[in-house]
Amino acid sequence: MQHTHISWGPRLVARPTGALRAAILVRPPAAIELARALPGEPNAVHVRALAQHEILAKTLEYFNCEAIVLDAHTNDPLAAAVVDAAVAFENGAVMLRPSSMFRRPESAWLEAELVELDVPIAGHLTAPGLLDGTDVLMAGTTAFVGAGDRSNALGRGGFAEIARAHGFRVVEVRLAPGVALRSAAGIVAEDEVVLASADRIDHAAFAGFRTFITPRGQELGAGVLNVGDRHVVADVRFREVNAMLRKAGVTVDALDLYDFDRIGLTPSMLALDLKRV
Repeated sequence: MQHTHISWGPRLVARPTGALRAAILVRPPAAIELARALPGEPNAVHVRALAQHEILAKTLEYFNCEAIVLDAHTNDPLAAAVVDAAVAFENGAVMLRPSSMFRRPESAWLEAELVELDVPIAGHLTAPGLLDGTDVLMAGTTAFVGAGDRSNALGRGGFAEIARAHGFRVVEVRLAPGVALRSAAGIVAEDEVVLASADRIDHAAFAGFRTFITPRGQELGAGVLNVGDRHVVADVRFREVNAMLRKAGVTVDALDLYDFDRIGLTPSMLALDLKRV
């Protein structure tokens, strides 16, 4: 499929919370039904996940974002979490090295797709470094990097060097075991974040930011997808979080993404930024 109306260069992501104008999404493979569900939740259903994913893509298109939807490269249950393979800066995409051995080939595959789209490649995270893109969250001139059990110090340090070279200060965020940063925090604006409860994420790392704290039982509601300043796409299931944000003047477009939520995937994990203005 040809994509022609987006100009990739010379600036990709001019501002991490600028208006989202292009993103890559990966359709969930049939193996999503094999993903381990969260405690008390049933397994994901592939046909429903596909329908929810299509609505997400159409919603982004409605907000003038070119949604480039690719078929999964592997049959990994979590392949729809495309952000694990890369992070886009202003001058190009940096390819990461996912913590899951089974998902590491996705970086080379996605790099080839980006080259086909004429998206510049700005760097690579190399072995033995490990870092998932779901543990990277950009806001203003800050790059938050999750320090949990899904990365290693070499991966976090390597990415920190790249981020600093692009003008970002880097803040490591302590995470509880098994928690991804983007499941416990979401960006609303350059200085506003949504955070899960303190037993999942270190709130102190976000000093200086206005914070919205999710109620107990609604922690995954923090993983909103920012589509512009004070405008997010959220999971409709987390009504209390969405109501809190709306009360604060944030535009919230809530979608049914239950078959992703039940396996721990949030809206912010399903779309890789390619262009923000």
